[in-house]
Amino acid sequence: MSVCEVCGNDYEMAFEVRAAGAVHIFDSLECAAQRMAPICENCECRILGHGLQSADGRFFCCAHCARVQGHAELVDHA
Repeated sequence: MSVCEVCGNDYEMAFEVRAAGAVHIFDSLECAAQRMAPICENCECRILGHGLQSADGRFFCCAHCARVQGHAELVDHA
């Protein structure tokens, strides 16, 4: 069995996520999101799905949050 790197659960159905040359072990999608998903720099929610990234590398969950932080050039895509 493998141990989740977030919660420490020793789980027979744990899974690996490979990103940026590293291997991560998780027991659930919730733990994977907690460790891997970026955080919006305005409202601090986890960004699951299509977020926005500014040219200076800042992450936002939506164009509204980007505008609040002075990034009017970022727009949502539908």
